[in-house]
Amino acid sequence: MKKRKIAIVFGTRPEAIKMAPVILEFKKRQEIFETLVLVTAQHREMLDQVLSVFNIEPDYDLNIMKENQSLSDITANVLKGIEDIYKKERPDMVLVHGDTTTSFSAALAAYYQRIPIGHVEAGLRTYDHDNPFPEEGNRQLIDNLAELYFVPTETSKLNLINENKNESNIIVTGNTVIDAIHYTKQSQVKHSVLDLMDSKPKQKWLLLTMHRRENYGKPMSDVFEAVVKLTKRFSDIEFIMPVHLNPLVQIVAKEVLGDNSRIHLINPLEVDVFHQVINKSHLVLTDSGGMQEEAPALNKPVLVLRNKTERPEGLEAGTLKLIGTDSRTVYSSVSQLLTDAKEYNRMTEAINPYGDGTASEQIINKLTKYFEIED
Repeated sequence: MKKRKIAIVFGTRPEAIKMAPVILEFKKRQEIFETLVLVTAQHREMLDQVLSVFNIEPDYDLNIMKENQSLSDITANVLKGIEDIYKKERPDMVLVHGDTTTSFSAALAAYYQRIPIGHVEAGLRTYDHDNPFPEEGNRQLIDNLAELYFVPTETSKLNLINENKNESNIIVTGNTVIDAIHYTKQSQVKHSVLDLMDSKPKQKWLLLTMHRRENYGKPMSDVFEAVVKLTKRFSDIEFIMPVHLNPLVQIVAKEVLGDNSRIHLINPLEVDVFHQVINKSHLVLTDSGGMQEEAPALNKPVLVLRNKTERPEGLEAGTLKLIGTDSRTVYSSVSQLLTDAKEYNRMTEAINPYGDGTASEQIINKLTKYFEIED
């Protein structure tokens, strides 16, 4: 029986977290699949952390990251750099994830080489190309090139059906980040930030992350100012903020938050440590996409620091609240969850709509059927 060669391409920390369990599942099926792991290193240090946690060794590393790289730099370098690998390896399918510029560029290169594309976490939509930018454009472009769509929810499936995608090639798998959490929650990892949180058991720890391009500048400053005001009102809260390596985030975080003893600015965390921090936190404030799925899996309320989200299922389920970046709204929304036990419990008890942790297995099963392999 001929093995099918599957190239899995990613370049950022969130992609790596969500593709790692897929790679681990492929390793269980080595008799029928040959897997090529291609990383672009759109994020270098943060990507390497994830690869280390999941013990994944890439077959190819484009190492494209450079200081102050533009979206055009990433697109051009991935597109050209991965072309020769595709020509040499001739994979039977390329799997990309989500909505990054790496994923779009890798999908476009596969399309040019007439290689079928499978899109993991397909079908997410805001239908607003500015929110989030450039992710909304990237994922729509990938879905217009893809052959197979691995979607996290029925809502994502319906989006694709309404866009006239072939329903027989759409499979609802749940989100692979739940698979990743099932892996990392078994970790016995030790870290100074976990020791810090454990050393103050009476404090309520709030986890804050911000990194989106549309939030650079005033939106980010407004959120940070609300955070400072919250520490003045509530003596029993402290914030943990893993600060994104982008200088535009680093500068604002240090300027607004750096002098507050109850706001702890730390380096980005390894994924297993990060999931432990979520688990120890009282609630989460974030503009991240993946955090809208990860934190509810650990029964933590999420306040989304964006004006729109491509994850409406979380809003409907009650695991998320979309609060934007206005300083007064952020202040009042956090205050409510700190003072209204009924509302807090309602969010913690809501059912996470992103699956049961078997998404990776379902992806491999679909590929087995697609290639008509007798497993």
